Formats: sequence, C-alpha cells, structure tokens
Amino acid sequence: MSKARRPGKRPLPLLLAYPLLAVAGALMHRQLLSLAALSLLLGLLWWPALRDRRPAAWLLWLALSGMLGWLASRGLASLVLDAVPVLLNLLLAWVFGRTLRAGRQPLVAQFIEAIEGAPRLAMPGIVPYARGLTAFWSLLLTAQALLLGVLLSCQVPGGLLERMGAPSPWPLPQPWVQGYVHLGAYLLMALVFILEYIFRRWHLRHLPHLGLHDLLHRLALRWPQLIRGRNREP
Repeated sequence: MSKARRPGKRPLPLLLAYPLLAVAGALMHRQLLSLAALSLLLGLLWWPALRDRRPAAWLLWLALSGMLGWLASRGLASLVLDAVPVLLNLLLAWVFGRTLRAGRQPLVAQFIEAIEGAPRLAMPGIVPYARGLTAFWSLLLTAQALLLGVLLSCQVPGGLLERMGAPSPWPLPQPWVQGYVHLGAYLLMALVFILEYIFRRWHLRHLPHLGLHDLLHRLALRWPQLIRGRNREP
C-alpha cells in the first residue's frame, strides 16, 4: 500500500526563501524582491491546493501575483508591502484570541499537547499558564500591529499621512521605520519568545521542561499538524 501524502507539508526551500527575499528586499530597498517574497508567501499559504494542481488555486495565485506586478509598475507596491506586516500581526492576534472563547482549547495548550503530549496538560499549573500565555500573545500581536500602523503612517518620506497631504505629528525617518517593520519587529518576537521560555522555566520550576533546542525541534516537526488543527497523532 502506498503512503498517503501529507497534506500540510510545505517545501523547505520555499519556506527558507521567503524570509531571505523579504529581508533582502527591505535592506536593499528593492521592491521587486519584496513583491516576490509576498507572492511566495501567498503560494506557501495555498501550497496544498497548488501542489494538487487545483485550477482555481493556481488562477487565484497567478492573478494576485499579476496584480502585485501591476502595482509595482504604477509605483504603488510600497503601499501593499507596508500593509503586509500590519495585517499579518492582526491575523496572528485573531488566531490566538479566537481560541480563548468558552469551550475551546487555547492555542498554546494545543501547542503543548502536540509537542509534549496530552499528559503534560494534566500537570499542575500548565492549563492556566497556557491560557494566560495565549492571551498575552494575542495582546502583544495586536499592540505590534498598532505600533506598525503608527510608524508607517508617520514615516518621512513616504508615510501614509504624507501621502494624504497631512503633516506627520512624529516625523520618523523612513530607513529607521522600514528597518523595524521588516526586520526589527521579527527580532522582537524572537526575543519575547526566548524571554517567555526563561520565565516559564522559573515560574513552573516545580515541573520538568524541554530544552530550548528540543522545544524548537519538536515545534518544527509538529508545525504542519498544528496548522491543520490536529492536536493528536492519528
């Protein structure tokens, strides 16, 4: 019997190419590279359908990629690129926040169950911490989206307020803003992740913990399963 193809698996080269293109576009101020990164990101989101050669998915992806190219030819690509980090943070905040509703398992608890197994959730203090951490990430990502919106509106030149003909209350230099939007914001999230791991080991010091390397390794292995919303192995 042939093995069933895993539906959620994304190709590693494309996963690695996206951040490289995005960072290169931001640092080199090449909108073409940034737009290519955005087109690649859309392809990764729809990868299962594209891999299965579904005509509707391919037509939609090609149409959106063509629209990005058209915007670039009109000099409007920067508006799209600036909106992506804001929308991405809002989307992630919603993904975390929606699992806090009554009757649902918080997203961090789903991570714990997928990475360390269901018995981990039965340990004292784990479930309340998972709910609190889910709320924390939802609030942090929302705040990050608002901060990015303010920075992109106030940057000079090229800010949204300037494009609308309004003076910026805080004229922030464009290189500084773009550096934070396309690089610093991601580094901040990585730093928060590490600091939270350190705090967790202290706060729940009565429990055993995975090492940081093992945690990241298991998270990488389980990521497709988590994206598909499955907490347990079949």
